[in-house]
Amino acid sequence: MPSQTKFTQLKRVFDRLHSPKGCLWDKKQTHESLLPYLKEETKEFIDAVKKKDSRHMQEELGDILIQIMFHSQIAKKEEKFDVEDVIGGLIKKLKRRHPHVFGTVKVRSARQIVKNWHKIKKMEKKGVPIRV
Repeated sequence: MPSQTKFTQLKRVFDRLHSPKGCLWDKKQTHESLLPYLKEETKEFIDAVKKKDSRHMQEELGDILIQIMFHSQIAKKEEKFDVEDVIGGLIKKLKRRHPHVFGTVKVRSARQIVKNWHKIKKMEKKGVPIRV
């Protein structure tokens, strides 16, 4: 049996926390009740970046990941989406927004890449299908 990835282990931890014998506090949280924590953890990460404190950056990214996992777990219980859906959507978005890497678009500068990114994002918001 192949060893579990750390991500698989993390998903199992969240499944257990939200199981019938899991954590009462965790199980009663909502998207709305968690918003202050997401805001706090994001601010703490920004502070760590400004201080160039890589140890705290790592810790705060973990805390932000907790928030992502938490919101995904709530949505999973509501049968809306799960963290795998979040990741799948992110992969598709990254590929769409990097046609110079995953498609045939040619670019000559980072500035052109940013311009293309914003153009693609605008098209996405209008519902224009983008294929890579």
